[in-house]
Amino acid sequence: MVGYVRVSTVEQNTARQDEQLKGLNLDEVFTDHASGKDVDRPQLQAALKHLRKGDTLIIYSMDRLARNLDDLRKIVKELSERGVAVQFVKESLTFTGEDSPMSNLLLSVMGAFAEFERSLIRERIKEGIAIAKLKGKYKGRKPSLDATRVAELVERDKANNHKKRSGLAKEFGISRETLYQYLRLKSSSVASSM
Repeated sequence: MVGYVRVSTVEQNTARQDEQLKGLNLDEVFTDHASGKDVDRPQLQAALKHLRKGDTLIIYSMDRLARNLDDLRKIVKELSERGVAVQFVKESLTFTGEDSPMSNLLLSVMGAFAEFERSLIRERIKEGIAIAKLKGKYKGRKPSLDATRVAELVERDKANNHKKRSGLAKEFGISRETLYQYLRLKSSSVASSM
């Protein structure tokens, strides 16, 4: 039996999930400190590669495996087809590949609730930020470069004939997308001053 534990950030601890899985004689536990918005999580991928026919993957709850119904169903289906059982402790559900239509319905309904909950959380965060902005308490992320460094970036870009931008981004310690945003911002402010 193999366990999988996930919390969204490094600051969060796994104690609640660890406690629920304690006493299950797990051979190995894979733990991710990452969002469940997609399946590109290192320990999840390691767990999926580790599992063999006859194994059981035990997870505290469905939303710890995936917050997206499509991802949840895909993972459970792929593991079941490989002969791996998937057990969710909180929901008291186990999927083996020989599941009834009722268990497949429960997987879809419970997975849909996890996805719905994630959407609500995102919506509440956006609302909270909007309220904080109105009150002047939210300023957003601090700019990566100050005005002097932006001017230097623009001059260097001109000197390079607008080439080698990835190296320029690396030199200034910013992503290429951030570099392009600064260049667009600078060119639009120049155009509006004419």
